[in-house]
Amino acid sequence: MKLEFSKIQDCGNDYIVFDCFEQKIKNPKELSKRLSDRHYGIGGDGIVLIYPSKIADAKMLIFNSDGSQANMCGTGIRCISKHLFDKEKQNHSSKTNFTIEVGEFNKIIKIKKKEDSNEIFFVDMGKAELDKDKIPINLNCKQVISFPLDVLDEKLKITCVSMGNPHCVIFCENIFDIDIEKVGSYIENHKIFPNKTNVEFAKVIGKNIEMRVWERGNGETLSCSTGACACVVAAVENKYLPRGEKISVKMRGGELKVEVTRETVYILGGAQKIFNGFVHI
Repeated sequence: MKLEFSKIQDCGNDYIVFDCFEQKIKNPKELSKRLSDRHYGIGGDGIVLIYPSKIADAKMLIFNSDGSQANMCGTGIRCISKHLFDKEKQNHSSKTNFTIEVGEFNKIIKIKKKEDSNEIFFVDMGKAELDKDKIPINLNCKQVISFPLDVLDEKLKITCVSMGNPHCVIFCENIFDIDIEKVGSYIENHKIFPNKTNVEFAKVIGKNIEMRVWERGNGETLSCSTGACACVVAAVENKYLPRGEKISVKMRGGELKVEVTRETVYILGGAQKIFNGFVHI
């Protein structure tokens, strides 16, 4: 098979994007493992597949670099947005809004292109979920906010959020002192998370957040958009930051703006195409 793809990234979170409106992808789990390898493949944090949708402009499926399927990915959504808006531009269309159906839960994400920019998008991610049964978490409580969890030889206070995928946020004095591979992997696979979890180590500095992320299925990555959202939600719930203000989340690969309201969570961020290509399978 000869497959056409685009390599698209933001804040160093990079994906291999396949437009499946016309081409067919077989066995995306194995394809993601093969192509995401940075030495023997194209290199990326996973693959994103764009399909036709009956309820939105397009449907997104995403697979992590280990072949596992993700139900949500904020960067993947913006990568799709970049691809779709570029297609509209080639067709001389002035369309500035898209809806994207995401994952098995058929969640609809609203995208709006920032005026006079082909690379900056407003993303309405929908309301954050704090109910522990919907994240899910095996604990006897309604919400998990600043909950002391035994992690290796210490207790860490965790706040858990779902943005369509599970996140465990831990506020630290110094996020760079964390042995993220050891601690992140331990928490990802902790028995209280039946579906595993993404793990964020965050520090609030004024009205900004610094963050490192250990992604479920990918390990440490340069950034994570849903992780950035989860950190701001967690900071609001812990009274570290106010609701309804744009918060800068600084990650190893770059910076995003996130705003949490009572109704939804917004991302303001970009997506840059690195190159187009073909791969023979």
